[in-house]
Amino acid sequence: MEVHVRLVGGDDLTSQIYRQLREAVLDGRLRPGERLPPTRELAERLGVARNTVAAAYDRLTAEGFLVGRVGSGTYVGDRRLIGEARPRSAPVGRGVRPRPIWDSVPETPRHPAPRYDFRVGAPDPALFPLETWRRLVARQLRAATVRYPAYTEPAGHPELRAALARHVGVSRSVRAGADDVLVTQGAQQALDLIGRVLIEPGDRVVVEEPGYPPARRLFQTLGARVTGVPVDAEGLVVAALPAGSRLVYVTPSHQFPLGVPMSLARRTALLDWAGRHGAVVVEDDYDSEYRFAGRPLEPLQSLDRHGRVVYVGSFSKTLLPILRVGFLVAPASLRPALRTARQLTDWHGDLTTQGALAEFIDEGLLARHIRRTSREYGARRERILAALAAHLAGRLHPVPSAAGLHLAVRPGPDPTGDLTAVAARARENGVAVEDLARYCAERPAQPGLVIGYGGIALTDIDEGIRRLAAGFVQR
Repeated sequence: MEVHVRLVGGDDLTSQIYRQLREAVLDGRLRPGERLPPTRELAERLGVARNTVAAAYDRLTAEGFLVGRVGSGTYVGDRRLIGEARPRSAPVGRGVRPRPIWDSVPETPRHPAPRYDFRVGAPDPALFPLETWRRLVARQLRAATVRYPAYTEPAGHPELRAALARHVGVSRSVRAGADDVLVTQGAQQALDLIGRVLIEPGDRVVVEEPGYPPARRLFQTLGARVTGVPVDAEGLVVAALPAGSRLVYVTPSHQFPLGVPMSLARRTALLDWAGRHGAVVVEDDYDSEYRFAGRPLEPLQSLDRHGRVVYVGSFSKTLLPILRVGFLVAPASLRPALRTARQLTDWHGDLTTQGALAEFIDEGLLARHIRRTSREYGARRERILAALAAHLAGRLHPVPSAAGLHLAVRPGPDPTGDLTAVAARARENGVAVEDLARYCAERPAQPGLVIGYGGIALTDIDEGIRRLAAGFVQR
């Protein structure tokens, strides 16, 4: 164990060593059972006599903080004799404040997983092919020191970029080659890079209303004036876009959170508007791999003929959020700046994960995984729709959608009451659903609920919806 001891001056060195080691044990930096350096080694490192260190060790041993083992060394003692650790805290720093914009950006709350988990945004980890992934990662680790002895291309693993270009070209008709792809740490980093490259403080950025809060907050922290534009049954209302907007962020394949797809007419109108106003369109295609009905429409990126669209994708919904792999496909005019921004952020990300994902795609394992999980998620989706019809007919009406890992519901013709209160009562009853109001920046917020099916077992859905229904107040 490397132990940091700082000696000041030449007075009472034994006491200085004693106090610092004792404090390290008490605050948990040195844990029970950890081996300390031999007295000769620590003395040489500190430039003091061996007896000076030995005296400090003897005192700590006598008080129960350390224990000596003949022929083995000196170890931190039993926690039962020492007492509970008191972790240290960083300096308070009362005079240091972040920029004022951060006061208006709340931290994301963390809640324990409920018994009936209808939360939005994550796939089922039990469906992830863990053993296959371990094999691919192990193969990458064996080759890592040979293939990547130093920092490498900020755009990401070359084989993954090529695999991604083929994958989105076949599955989504995205027009891209390997050089057009930049690998990121999830979609959120992709949005951050785009914002850093394109947004000046004071620029107007358009997001959907309701929409994805992390995107709105990110653009705000970059100094943008963020404007929400309403969404209807055909997607973003292009006629409501304000002139002078620098960037428009949309989720056209499966609008977040309502789930409606943007119609072809709206897609064409949005691209025409962007061309006339010199704006950039960011197309976040976050979970369109899961489609349960209807034909997918062409992505904006493949309809774009003037280099106005940046396409963003992620594997957080198809694989696991903890893998932190996303990507963007950008026009040639933006690629050098985006690569530089990536290099300045974290250089190139985790090449082991990226290499494993490249093999996962090229061996056909991703396509197989999506087919298998689509059947499971499709069954959960149908079970939720049936349970809503059985327990909440007239109270909640599903918003038509055909893709993704969640669905939105609006108040039905029967009196419904306060859906925010319903969601709160459901949580008390072990059921987590999302209140549509949390995705609305305008007030009054739109009423509704958002129900995810990535994290709940098929067998738990009926009981979960029944408990949700029990939370409605009868009039």
